[in-house]
Amino acid sequence: MPVWLSVTLLAALAVLGLWGMRRGWRSRARRTAALVPSLPVLPDAPGAPVTDAIEAVYVSSTRAGDWLDRVVAHDLGVRSPARVRVHADGVAVTRTGARDLWVPAAALTAVGTTSGQAGKFVGRDGLVVLTWVPDPTTGTALDTALHVRHDAERGTLLDAARALVAAPTDTDAAPPAREEQA
Repeated sequence: MPVWLSVTLLAALAVLGLWGMRRGWRSRARRTAALVPSLPVLPDAPGAPVTDAIEAVYVSSTRAGDWLDRVVAHDLGVRSPARVRVHADGVAVTRTGARDLWVPAAALTAVGTTSGQAGKFVGRDGLVVLTWVPDPTTGTALDTALHVRHDAERGTLLDAARALVAAPTDTDAAPPAREEQA
């Protein structure tokens, strides 16, 4: 086979592969947009800052409990450098090259760590994971993974975010005590 024909076939296969990957990414975006039709918008007044800005890498968001089922709608599948700040009303993730993310305290259901998630494996529970429900109409919970750049700040982020989950809201108030009848 002539060299020019081999190069042409190889180039055609590369273009076909790239086209297939792009088509798959767009298809996944459509499917995940049905799960997460909207995201909360960062409010003008997100509450008092609880932490300083923490340098991190936004790894990805997946459906809660399935660390490989990446959600790509609304730029949630775009890995990017980020600055994370916990506020009294939620967690702000300011990303470079992708849409910023606001995780309201009321939507946050759990905070933990893991060793890996779609797009990144670091070992020894190096990723901070925020489990939250961005759109209450669908009820789909997401796991959003962040890789904190400086290990000393991981604990600060975990403690501050966990405090948001543990903080009672008006709807969590205990019901009034019932009087016992004699």
